[in-house]
Amino acid sequence: AVASKVGAKYSVAENSATSALHISCLDIGLGKGDYLWTSPNSFVASANCGLYCGAMVDFVDINLRNLNIDISKGKLDQKEKGSLLPIECKTIEETRRYNLERLASGFRMFAHFGFDEGIAGHITYRDPEHEDHFWVNPFGMHFNQICVSDLILVNKDGKVVLGDKPVNTAAFAIHSSLHDARPDVNAAAHSHSMYGKTFSTFGRLLEPITQDSCAFFDNHVLFDDYTGVVLEGDEGKRIAAALGNKKAAILKNHGLLTTGGTVDEALWAFLSMDRCCQSQLVAEAVGQVERISDETAEMTKGQEGSEIAYRLSNQPI
Repeated sequence: AVASKVGAKYSVAENSATSALHISCLDIGLGKGDYLWTSPNSFVASANCGLYCGAMVDFVDINLRNLNIDISKGKLDQKEKGSLLPIECKTIEETRRYNLERLASGFRMFAHFGFDEGIAGHITYRDPEHEDHFWVNPFGMHFNQICVSDLILVNKDGKVVLGDKPVNTAAFAIHSSLHDARPDVNAAAHSHSMYGKTFSTFGRLLEPITQDSCAFFDNHVLFDDYTGVVLEGDEGKRIAAALGNKKAAILKNHGLLTTGGTVDEALWAFLSMDRCCQSQLVAEAVGQVERISDETAEMTKGQEGSEIAYRLSNQPI
């Protein structure tokens, strides 16, 4: 078969000598694991040596960017132990590398606290240069093994544009809609943590019963429309709509979802929220809980739930 580039499309001429078409990966700049939607056939999946599709294919629309990203660039010196000073990033490369390091360490943190469970769970970071792309953990890799080099970059269509591992379908369905709806959200975290998913079965919000839980007062929502594993973009959009401008969501019968302007914010919000779920579960199991007044809870939220408070709290972790 012959492939010729026409804008973002590659027209394909059938080779009459064979019943199938073959396009070299190198011809159209594709790598191992790429998937292409075709017309009128269903899809084309790449193998090591190339792409194969039915002979009836008229064109392949790949709509890909040639992203020139080197994640080895921008490494900064390790901060001094115990320092709470913010890291100053002066370039896109430094910003990307620093946050990818925080993202990778976040997965190690999740594993440490037992937030991993099989193939479930994902944390994302919006790329600082290509803002309609986000970085996420590869599907099936244990959280405590994830390094910066393992992270994959996904575009708004769910296409892995950097990395050679697959993406979790649920991760794309939830996070793509969230990042699209909330330009202020640069990071988001979700997993099936024990106390988060247990508390979610009550179908209600956290109460301001401790100083820590006041950080979530009037700053989280309940998504109570569980319909099974999130595989479709429509449900991701409904979760994003339910979240609105809040920091976090309790996904009924599912788990927790937290967001942040930085990776640190999203990570600390998740850890703190799961512990707040644990605290309320334990307190209510023992007896009557004394609730903090709305006025005091609102004031405390300004202290405990600010962006700087979240960032600082995550540094010792």
